[in-house]
Order: sequence, then C-alpha cells, then structure tokens
Amino acid sequence: MTSISTHATSLAAVAATRETPHSTYPNVYVFPKDKLKSGMERCPGVIPLVIVACGSYSPVTNLHLRMFEMARDYVNDHPQFCLLGGYFSPVSDAYNKPGLAAWNHRVRMCELAVADSDWLMVDPWESRQPEYQRTAWVLDHFDRMLNEQSMISEGTHRRIHIMLLAGGDLIQSFAVPNLWKESDLDHILGDFGCLIIERSGADLTEFMLQSDVLYRHRVRLPFVPGFMD
Repeated sequence: MTSISTHATSLAAVAATRETPHSTYPNVYVFPKDKLKSGMERCPGVIPLVIVACGSYSPVTNLHLRMFEMARDYVNDHPQFCLLGGYFSPVSDAYNKPGLAAWNHRVRMCELAVADSDWLMVDPWESRQPEYQRTAWVLDHFDRMLNEQSMISEGTHRRIHIMLLAGGDLIQSFAVPNLWKESDLDHILGDFGCLIIERSGADLTEFMLQSDVLYRHRVRLPFVPGFMD
C-alpha cells in the first residue's frame, strides 16, 4: 500500500480546482464505516478500537497523517487492543479561525489524503454543524455511530472503544484556565482516553504530574513517541 503520508502534498490546491461529486455535499448525512467492516472478525478476545482526531485541517498536512501512523504502530504493539480504523473530524465553520477554509473543501482535502488508506476515513458530521461542537460532544457522536448497532457479521454485539488522538500542544491546552470545561475533560479522558503524540524535548510527564485532571486520568493517557523538533 502506498504510504498515506504522500497524499497530503498540495491538497489545498487539488481540492480547490478538481471537479468532483464531493465538492458540494448532499443534505443527507451518512456515517462512513466501509473500512471498518472487515476488522471486527480479526479481533477475538481483545478490545476493538477506533481513534479520532479533531482539528481544523485547513489544510491537512503530512504531520497529521504521520500522527495516525505513529498511533497505529503504538496500538499494534499493545495486544489488548485491535485497531479497526481512524477518523479525521474537521471542525465546523463556526470555529471562526482566521483563514479557515469552507468546511466542504476541508473535508474534501482530508478525503483526498486518505483515499489510498485501508483504515483511515473522514467523518463530515462535525464540520457540517451550524454551531461549534465541543470535543466531548464529537466523541459522543462517534460512540453513538459505532455502537448503536453491531459491527460483527455474526450479530454478536461487541462495544467499540473510541480514543482521541492528539498532540502534546492540545494536552497542554487542558491546563489553560477557562478554555475547557472540567466536566468535558473528565468525560474525554475518563470515558474515552487519549493517545498523545509526544514531541521531542517536551516533558509531558512532568506536565501531567502538575495537572490534577491529567493525573486523575493518567492510566488512559498513553504517550506515543513522536516528532523530532
């Protein structure tokens, strides 16, 4: 399989100029799960896992794609989990970040980036919302979509666990006063957990020890060796 990281180059230009049926999205939302269908049968006796990365993706970059690759390597080294798939979840236009491209262009950029991947998908639900969706709500959405019905062909229900994928900068933002609701952090970290991609030179362990909410949920915050500065 061609490395997914090669498909982020010039995606902004491609998405803006290429005429495709996805340039305008239909009113009916469909949760993408086609790449999950063959995974559950390969996971007997372990926890089926899906990882989700929220962000603006204006544009998506090789770094975003590489984070998923590193997370997959980490999960594959921990046999208690079986990785079923990963999702990009671009933010709503209501995020109002300066220079933020329109939601349908950002979704399309992400779709182009994962076109040749056999496990990465793009969920446009968050980006389609007229109001900003907090991360806790987005994870709840994935929980509903993935667990409202069985993903196993023989009909035996198994709950899929969802984890947030994040960089160290997002984790450090958890300590910024009034930026996050503590109830949201308890829900995100306690009920879902977070795979944290470490940046070389950043002492996230020390930071976690100084944060009450991070320390409280430390067993659900695996650090994944990551990028060099």
